[in-house]
Amino acid sequence: MGEVDGKVVVITGAGSGMGKASAKVFVREGARAIIAADISGAEQATAAELGDAVIPIHCDVRSEAEVIAMMDAAVQQFGRIDAVLNVAGIGMGKKFLDIARDDYDLGMDTMMRGVFLGTQHGVKAMLRTGGGVVINWSSLAGLNASPRTSVYSAAKAGVIAVTKAAALEHGGDGIRVNAICPGWVITEGMGKDIVYIKDELEKKIPMHRVGEPMEIAEVASFLCSARASYINGAVITVDGGYASRHP
Repeated sequence: MGEVDGKVVVITGAGSGMGKASAKVFVREGARAIIAADISGAEQATAAELGDAVIPIHCDVRSEAEVIAMMDAAVQQFGRIDAVLNVAGIGMGKKFLDIARDDYDLGMDTMMRGVFLGTQHGVKAMLRTGGGVVINWSSLAGLNASPRTSVYSAAKAGVIAVTKAAALEHGGDGIRVNAICPGWVITEGMGKDIVYIKDELEKKIPMHRVGEPMEIAEVASFLCSARASYINGAVITVDGGYASRHP
């Protein structure tokens, strides 16, 4: 039996990066059904690659109506939702004084509002169907800011706050809510520029390498399993030791 054998899982941002990696791990670990959601259309390719257990669905996580429709589709087809992984996000890097209102709205709506809605409506579904687990993607930037990350850091810090509040309110309902804070992980969303700073980054990471999307997905699988049954409201860094450095 796999780690998440028989579970029904909703994953946002499943068209690429850590969302797609999570879909791969959850298929390997025996999930009954994975609702692979994305705004890009790449969710179709994820489903085609991973097989019949993966059901692609278009979802803009900024839209409450689309998030509700995604959750309802999972419950109507499979009778329940066992886990929600709120992975969808965008990369943002801009000097504080150069940030326009549109930049702010895009970042906060995608990474903060999107996770809030995914958590809220995931929990509502789980209350009806017997409990479950929500895993929210934050970031090291949600714990400590760095230059050019003001909106990104603000959104990711908000994710941690929402995670803890939901965990406090619904732990007694059989619903666990936790956050993962990945460190430097190369994904499509980071763009090509990361290649140029990779060598410098790896000098600062105690393990002397950046992370792989699958390494973050493995943690999510564990957190959704019965082996993590007493982990609730946790904020888990997966960063090769980067956050332990002295500045």
